[in-house]
Amino acid sequence: MKKINYRKLAISLIIPQLAGFLGSIANITSLDTWYKGLIKPVFNPPGWIFGPVWTLLFVLMGVALYLVWDNKGIFNKYKVDFVIKIFSLQIILNIVWSWLFFGAMSPLLALLEIIVLWVAILWNMVVFYRLNKTAGYLLLPYLLWVSFASVLNFSLWWLN
Repeated sequence: MKKINYRKLAISLIIPQLAGFLGSIANITSLDTWYKGLIKPVFNPPGWIFGPVWTLLFVLMGVALYLVWDNKGIFNKYKVDFVIKIFSLQIILNIVWSWLFFGAMSPLLALLEIIVLWVAILWNMVVFYRLNKTAGYLLLPYLLWVSFASVLNFSLWWLN
């Protein structure tokens, strides 16, 4: 059994949670005002569901990041560094989506951006999978949730 590097694990878990926090700052000003006034599709989940779902998704992302990062000695260093950059790109795009949708109050810009985010997540999944199958699979719920969020984002733009 491989020894757990608790420092890397902690950093890997903190990074996505920090991204979630940075994205949630955009929600503060518009969630109870602008967003509340939007016409929502019938499949719009209740507001309380988003926090637990995103927390779980960020934990899964963190574990996936750890599995890839901790295997640096096994894989080519440059390959691991490259896939960590892809992870960084998708996590930044995740933050940007919140700022476009809630901060700028622009469902259209957020919709265009979430398409790019979805592609980045898929790319991240594929490259993680190539280094560690479990890490790739751990990003599948994230891709599925962002797929649902994309449909929801489109519906919110269309209805409003």
